[in-house]
Amino acid sequence: MTQIRSDISHANVSLANVLRHAVDVTDKPRHQIAREVGMHRETLLRIMRGERPIGLDEASRILVACDAHPRATMILALAGKEELACDWMHSDMGGFLEEFFSALPGHLDRTLGGRMTDLRPQWATGTSQLVARMLANHIDDVVGRDISMSLSR
Repeated sequence: MTQIRSDISHANVSLANVLRHAVDVTDKPRHQIAREVGMHRETLLRIMRGERPIGLDEASRILVACDAHPRATMILALAGKEELACDWMHSDMGGFLEEFFSALPGHLDRTLGGRMTDLRPQWATGTSQLVARMLANHIDDVVGRDISMSLSR
């Protein structure tokens, strides 16, 4: 039970740090973000300082008000990747992860079907490396085609 409380506390701190960054880097004043989210400015400040527990719905609304990709940012923060969450929240990478995280479960379900019971958690790291290499190769192919198309004109 103590471990669960510790994990929840750590998740709250991570999310608070990422939300603080989102609010700090946006062009909007804090009172405007609080108004858009539907909370008092002091409540927003307490959340950003980690003094108040954060619900995922609240975190999502704050990130949307800061023009960040909410699902990707929260997943990265909760996975212990705060720095990447901050770096990618306003980038195309954040947008890519937003779509990827939304689409992946459905594709896994359709593609693997009954074979999901054969999956092993220890395969996740290798699979993530494989996906990253496949994406890098795809980007290289697209860039190569774009260059060859522009040279042939």
